Amino acid sequence: MAEVAAVLAEPARAAMCLALIDGRAWTVGELARVAGVAPSTGSEHVGRLVAAGFVESLRQGRHRYVRITDPRVAELIERLSEHAGQRPATTLRASLRARRLAVARTCYDHLAGRLGVLLRDGMVRLGLVDTSSGLVVTATGRRALDSLGVVAPAGNGRPVLRDCLDWTERREHLAGTVPAALLARAVDAGWLERADDRSVRVRQTAADPFATLGVDISEVSADR
Repeated sequence: MAEVAAVLAEPARAAMCLALIDGRAWTVGELARVAGVAPSTGSEHVGRLVAAGFVESLRQGRHRYVRITDPRVAELIERLSEHAGQRPATTLRASLRARRLAVARTCYDHLAGRLGVLLRDGMVRLGLVDTSSGLVVTATGRRALDSLGVVAPAGNGRPVLRDCLDWTERREHLAGTVPAALLARAVDAGWLERADDRSVRVRQTAADPFATLGVDISEVSADR
């Protein structure tokens, strides 16, 4: 525990981890800018995170990218940010950011905040997800997801669905391969727009596809 705490106790590394739990791969330069340090210092911090098993590094052409190692690391960082987030915002900018994150945000690779909770509620209410014996996508749910072009990868060792406690709503949202595929599809289709602070903007084009999943986007878009 002390070793883990030491890795995240450095403000620059903590800032990098918070950026990375949006589920995307970032360049070392981008992470350095987020953390407010020089590129060389950023590279050193990334090296420390790689050695600790928090992130992995990969190359694509001329660029070196960094991403969270696996969902368990993302969940750890999310829980730590939950604890920090319980402190009241002291500036207008921080207050607005907290509000955006509470309405709709990413939790690693799936939706969280009020939108994530509404999605779970809607899919259960419409019978797209069955909770009677764990969390299962029903045949009706598979047809609905297929109609939206949501295709979850199979055989990667992750659960299809699992509950993830939402730290702002204090209720569960859905995690797993299906919610991850849904977020990716929604962003690609232009229904949702991601921001660098993990908040998610709900576009009007999301109205019909999200209604298919039992969500009325007016319940979140009015707060943006």
